[in-house]
Amino acid sequence: MKVALIGATGNAGSRILAELSRRGHHITAVARHPEKIAALSGITPLQADAGDVAGLAAAIKDHDAVVSSVHFTASDPHKLIAAVHQAGVPRYLVVGGEP
Repeated sequence: MKVALIGATGNAGSRILAELSRRGHHITAVARHPEKIAALSGITPLQADAGDVAGLAAAIKDHDAVVSSVHFTASDPHKLIAAVHQAGVPRYLVVGGEP
């Protein structure tokens, strides 16, 4: 499966990234600082801004699923949903919780 992971360097994101890699998925790991993305199998690091709908939509286009692990205070859910919708990705999963 081709998965885009937004927030790939955060606490939840880095763990999800490792699990997706372990399971053999092809992952586009989206982060503000892609140099911090773990060098694991199947990962393509990508710098993108979660607030830029058009840029994010272009980055996640042609993926089977998008996982967002961006902290709720660091993003606008309406923009994230708009980017996923604009990109035509059929599956969108949001992961979050209390710090």
